[in-house]
This record gives sequence, structure tokens and C-alpha cells, in this order.
Amino acid sequence: MLNNFQQPSDLPPPKFHKYDGWSLDDRDPRSIREIFMPMWQWMHDRYFRVTSEGWENVPQTGRMLVVGSHNGGLAAPDMFMLMYEWFCRYGVERPAYGLAHPSVWKYFGPVSNLAARAGAVVAHPKMAMAALQKDAPVLVYPGGAEDVFRPYSQRHQIQLAGRKGFIKVALRERAPIVPVVSIGAHDSLIVLADLYPMFERLHEWGLPWLFGIDPVVLPIYLGLPWGVAFGPLPNIPLPTQVHIHICKPIEFDRYGRGAANDRDYVDACYTLVEQQMQAELDRVVAERRS
Repeated sequence: MLNNFQQPSDLPPPKFHKYDGWSLDDRDPRSIREIFMPMWQWMHDRYFRVTSEGWENVPQTGRMLVVGSHNGGLAAPDMFMLMYEWFCRYGVERPAYGLAHPSVWKYFGPVSNLAARAGAVVAHPKMAMAALQKDAPVLVYPGGAEDVFRPYSQRHQIQLAGRKGFIKVALRERAPIVPVVSIGAHDSLIVLADLYPMFERLHEWGLPWLFGIDPVVLPIYLGLPWGVAFGPLPNIPLPTQVHIHICKPIEFDRYGRGAANDRDYVDACYTLVEQQMQAELDRVVAERRS
């Protein structure tokens, strides 16, 4: 579930959808069990042939911020396969939430309705803190579109896009961070390049964004069903084996509002998380190649 924390003024809750992402009560265990799990099971067992490790690192109870790096475009197979394995291990009744980019709620009504029933809420500090205060795990992908559409040549590089809102939330709510890395899902969509910097310059010179929406990324990629495609379009992932690794929890020396407001400390915590995730990803890649 994409993640970029936004300011409240940027996020007027849409009034024309049944679900707007601003409630923890829209999560529906029955929908997860009856709609999502059968579909995810087939994808997990047959299509992506998922393997995973490190589940012993997940705290059995209490709040936690599960911080991931995802791949494969909007289909993000490693994200959904992580969710499937989570529900298999801990049950659909255990409250768990994921932060979804505000655009999901603003522009994609049917998708947001389904996402809300699976536990998605708006990627906003208010919602993340509300879930953590209920001692629920919260899944966040700080890198957002830049992460999920990063070029194939960068598939083994952690991309958190410099977003540090998740660190501030973890510090304020005294929540351990459980990093998750994966390999394989980037083979489901081959991103050749991101042309956003070029078009951003054209936009600065007066070229408007299509439909007035800043896409954040403009990838050119190979994948289904388009063959060669341009832009952050929905895609059908190619079948590829996905491996998920859950890392050891990260706990910081300081917590609380003061720590969250200390810019230098937030920067140091962010760097620690980024470096540990990169080290774990490097190790997983090396092991899978050997």
C-alpha cells in the first residue's frame, strides 16, 4: 500500500465514495477471508511461487510499523503476497492496516472500496498513529511510486525516496520498525527508465500535466498487457518467483514527541533503517545467486 505522507490541507476526504480511507472501521475480515484470500492463494502458490523467511522476527503482539520496499508497478505482487502470508499466519481477525496513497481514494473509487475492506487507510500520519494506538501493525512503503516503478537496473537498491514521515510516526508512537525486503517481483514488470525528470522540466516551462495530475513518475516499461508502455498505468504482472525476507525489528534509543521533532535524530533514524534494509537486501541477493 503506497505511502507518501501528505499534509491535511492536501487531502480533502472525497465525499462521493462509500469509503474515504479515514476510518479504521472499514476493514472487513469477512471480505479478506472470502474475496481476497482465495485469489491470493492461487497467485501465491501457482503464479508467483512465493517463498519467505524471517517470520520469527515479527513481534507476536503489539504495535509495529512494517516498512517495505516493493516492486512490479501498480500490481506490486510482493506487497499482496506479504499480506497473504501475514493473514495465513496471524489470521484475518487480528487488526492490521496498510497506508495507501491519497490518489487511490481521490481517483479510483472501486479500487479504494476494495482496499478499505482489506485494511487500507489514507497514507497520513493521523491514520497511522490511530492504528498504532490500537496496537495494530501498520504496513507502509515510504518509497511510493518512485520505489515501485524504479528502473530494472535499480531493482536491488532500496528506494525510500527521502520520505521520513514514517520515522516520525514510529518515534512518536514508540513503535518498533520491522523492515521487509523482497526479490523477484521486479521481473514481473521491466522498467527501462523513468522519464519524469525530463517532463518535470517541461512542466516548469509551461507544459501542463495530463488531467492536471502530477504523476510523480513517468516510467517506460515492458510488460503485460501493453507490451511497451509509458506512464504509471495498471499492469498484469508477468509470472516470476518472489522471495520475501522479514528483517529483525529496529528499535531506537529515543522515542516520544521530542525525538520526533528532532530533525537530526529523525535523519539519523532514517539513515539507519535505509542502511539496514539495503544490507539485508544485499545479503538475500547474494544468497539467492550462490
